[in-house]
Amino acid sequence: VPSQDVVLGLYYMTREKVNALGEGMYFLDPREVEKAYRTGQAELHARIKVRITEYQKSESGNYVATTNLVDTTVGRAILWMIAPKGMPFALFNQTLGKKAISKLINESYRQLGLKESVIFADQIMYTGFAYAARSGASVGIDDMVIPDAKESIISAAEAEVAEIQEQFQSGLVTAGERYNKVIDIWAAANERVAKAMMENLSTEEVENRQGEMEVQPSFNSIFMMADSGARGSAAQIRQLAGMRGLMAAPDGSIIETPITANFREGLNVLQYFISTHGARKGLADTALKTANSGYLTRRLVDVAQDLVIVEEDCHTHEGIMMTPLIEGGDVKEPLRERVLGRVVAEDVLKLGSEDILIPRNTLLDEKWCDVIDAESVDSIKVRSVVTCDTDFGVCAKCYGRDLARGHIINQGEAVGVIAAQSIGEPGTQLTMRTFHIGGAASAAAKESSIQVKTAGTLKLTNAKFVTNKDGKLVITSRTTELTVIDAFGRMKEKYKVPYGTILSKGDNAEVEAGDIVASWDPHALPIISEAKGFIQFSDIIDGVTVTRTTDELTGLSSIVVQDVGERSTAGKDLRPALKIVDAKGNDVLIPGTDVPAHYFLPGKAIVSITDGAEISIGDALARMPQESVGTKDITGGLPRVADLFEARKPKEPAILAEISGVVSYGKETKGKRRLIITPAEGEAYEEMIPKWRQVNVFEGEMIQRGDVISDGPEMPHDILRLRGVHAVTEYIVNEVQEVYRLQGVKINDKHIEVIVRQMLRKAVVTNAQDSEFLNGEQVEVARVKIVNRKREVEGKPLVEYQRELLGITKASLATESFISAASFQETTRVLTEAAVAGKRDELRGLKENVIVGRLIPAGTGFAYHQKRAEKRQQADMGIDFNSIIVSPEATEKAVIAENEQSSATDEAAQSLAALLNAGLDD
Repeated sequence: VPSQDVVLGLYYMTREKVNALGEGMYFLDPREVEKAYRTGQAELHARIKVRITEYQKSESGNYVATTNLVDTTVGRAILWMIAPKGMPFALFNQTLGKKAISKLINESYRQLGLKESVIFADQIMYTGFAYAARSGASVGIDDMVIPDAKESIISAAEAEVAEIQEQFQSGLVTAGERYNKVIDIWAAANERVAKAMMENLSTEEVENRQGEMEVQPSFNSIFMMADSGARGSAAQIRQLAGMRGLMAAPDGSIIETPITANFREGLNVLQYFISTHGARKGLADTALKTANSGYLTRRLVDVAQDLVIVEEDCHTHEGIMMTPLIEGGDVKEPLRERVLGRVVAEDVLKLGSEDILIPRNTLLDEKWCDVIDAESVDSIKVRSVVTCDTDFGVCAKCYGRDLARGHIINQGEAVGVIAAQSIGEPGTQLTMRTFHIGGAASAAAKESSIQVKTAGTLKLTNAKFVTNKDGKLVITSRTTELTVIDAFGRMKEKYKVPYGTILSKGDNAEVEAGDIVASWDPHALPIISEAKGFIQFSDIIDGVTVTRTTDELTGLSSIVVQDVGERSTAGKDLRPALKIVDAKGNDVLIPGTDVPAHYFLPGKAIVSITDGAEISIGDALARMPQESVGTKDITGGLPRVADLFEARKPKEPAILAEISGVVSYGKETKGKRRLIITPAEGEAYEEMIPKWRQVNVFEGEMIQRGDVISDGPEMPHDILRLRGVHAVTEYIVNEVQEVYRLQGVKINDKHIEVIVRQMLRKAVVTNAQDSEFLNGEQVEVARVKIVNRKREVEGKPLVEYQRELLGITKASLATESFISAASFQETTRVLTEAAVAGKRDELRGLKENVIVGRLIPAGTGFAYHQKRAEKRQQADMGIDFNSIIVSPEATEKAVIAENEQSSATDEAAQSLAALLNAGLDD
């Protein structure tokens, strides 16, 4: 794909300009257009009409010509002259940015083959350079246009900050809340300045031929470079002409005074000093990260090296469900991009009927993806490497399209190494990119409401809510998702809705684009009352379990619950709670249950109501301040990817419910709370949770297995245990992609799935029956499957096992092949253990074979090894080729054929020797 100058040249060439010289002229063909351009009759960007002849391949393989009069520009008509036969003009008749150009070349390769595409790419390069030179695009200080609104936006933000500061001094907000809000205000101001600047920079008003004003994209050089995708980004232009924004201190925290200046205005001494933090950090990071990234690649290659395509089809019906990737209000990746090049696992049916739209085992290419778009399919089950049933290796159908060649993958392709390199290679880019945006802390302003972007119907999933006195719905469940469905039943937007959100529209309500449907306080989590009555304080004792603070200016008092660790001995066993009672002082039950409405208050909760106050359903009884967020920088990126692949346990992982049931609290210990989940039938499950952890569930709440009890980063092992292989695959793939997407790096999901398959290849035997395994033994999943297949035929009970998730280093060391493991890390340990266990290495992977000096079982070596295996099998079956009685004539023929073959080989060897010697004589 072309880059930089070529992209800029083609972009400049295909732009259109209002009222350029020659607008409205008619031309016979592109040659005539070029003539007019060269003689100065028409400008490059003039809108004109030209007769264009397109060629389309017919069924018989001949080209059929169609000629139309097309609205286009001079530049596009000239560019059309280099287009190969068989390309549609529509692809050229647009402003060509980097994406459009790569689409051009892709189309050309798919439709016309390699030779045509190579010639075309070469032509593109020459044309691009020529017109980049013609464009005269250069960078001058006047190209950085500072928006007029900048001053007012900044002064407004400063006023808001001053107000927060005042609130802080009068004790209405805590120091943490103040810091968060200040950061938020500046992040939002920065966005506004950037938006004003881009609007200012990207368009200009000009007079058209009718004498009216018309808006067109601007010809500002800096804007053109970024817009075409040649160089630079909106974030960088923002630093040139907007404001540099928030910066990170050396420890990674965000400095709350942003740099309001930009590079055009110049920085003052203080601003320059803050800037240098970022630059220095970037340089240091680069040096350290190159090594880090290389090591990640090495581990990935080692874990995946023995994964080769070994058969055509494993005939599994398993697969993973693919849906468009929707984050917040925008479709991050449409379904077609996610399933392109995959094989369908189950027939895809037409919406609302039983007709088969796409049959099982179809490879989805571009044409099928168009069908998916046209029929508005929103989920497809596709085959995946993770669910492939092949024992040692993967099958071609589960892998799908060879991403380098565009057809289904060949047998013998080393997909493991390809995957490892595809994930590892951008790692070095990630590192280099840290300081491009100069440590600018990209703290997105925290969301506090949902504004839908498309009209449609609201759908709530996993929602529990109560209706408050204003008739609005208040969400009282944890894992609620709000989706917007369009008229065709396609999911357009998806949002996570936190507890305590106030909804203005209910389930199945119609919404218009721009409606604000939900709002919440991003900095505090409320406790919502589910019953009405009067508040009664329980164990809320001043100075023992709570601290009462009175605001000196307003005279309002609020109560802050102390953490268990901070309390004196008298308050250690007390559990501050809010009870809801009726007028007589009896407990009120939560409607629809027989659970009394008691709300236990965790440490740091702020209670702003008084004892005995009357409340109604949906009121907020207390609030818990939320912690702030660190900076989103890829520095979090490479280690993050490594942590995901190493399946490391996060510091304070989310606590998930092991079983479904009703929550209650048991006796507490010194530092822990006892949470009990009682299922409808069966044993209750107890979990000890440290007291400083914020628990998301209240007493008496019904939860499902795998629900989050206490927030935090989720642990992949937990996800695998409680939600299964599909969920853990989805989690790792999405998290890894998230890191790369932040950097604008595209990696195909397949590669990450390949690595996940390798992380999941071990299993722990839970019930060995009477097989060769032991209970609790860790074995390869493939070996268990082979044994189980045999047992199924014999009618014996199957071995039961649980999949295990290993990090890539552990998985590499735990591989069946000790030669491969020893060449990776901890050589002595691996070899001594292998020797003690008397292990045997089957030489299945690439690495083992390289070490013992055989051909590797991939590529051409794959066929070679297959032939050898067949020969071995025949020998094992005890066929003695000499003892088979064959007629004399057949023997004679065979001897003659063999002689001919050996003489041909001799001749070839002689001629090769002659050639080589001839070279020496010169």
